[in-house]
Amino acid sequence: MKNSISSLLIVICCSFGIFANAQKISDGETVDVNGLKVSFNIMNKESVQVGGKAFDRYKIAASVKNTSDKSYNIRLTSYPQIVMDTGIVELDCMNATGAKLTSKKIQLKMKTQMINVSYSAYDKSGKSVTNILPVIGSYYFDTGDTISDDAVFIVPAGEKPDVTVRSLR
Repeated sequence: MKNSISSLLIVICCSFGIFANAQKISDGETVDVNGLKVSFNIMNKESVQVGGKAFDRYKIAASVKNTSDKSYNIRLTSYPQIVMDTGIVELDCMNATGAKLTSKKIQLKMKTQMINVSYSAYDKSGKSVTNILPVIGSYYFDTGDTISDDAVFIVPAGEKPDVTVRSLR
């Protein structure tokens, strides 16, 4: 019993630590998150019915600009190397329902650097030909760069999206 209470307290403290770093952001506002300027804008609003209930559907655009003097890089060492964690910041809509295949959050991710690799192969006639294959060489987010993306949030009717932002790096 004592171990389960200790485990529960650790989980609660870790969860609080994750959400304690989140900052509230409003439509049209720009927030500084560790030298990253994050902005969020409502592009479109419409009313929809989902399961007989009224909801508001918002299309939002989010962007992050690196105003710090720090660049973010993930260099790949071999191909294929699977990289899952390329997020820079995450915007979370606390009152989004996720209904109708919509989002509850939007993650702004690093840019992809593509490298063209040439290789030789033989065609059907036996002739040697050179082909080019584009592969991912790295992920990056340099000083001065901007990353943008959009998402659709469905929230209860009469409510605006309640959005928080937190750094993933």
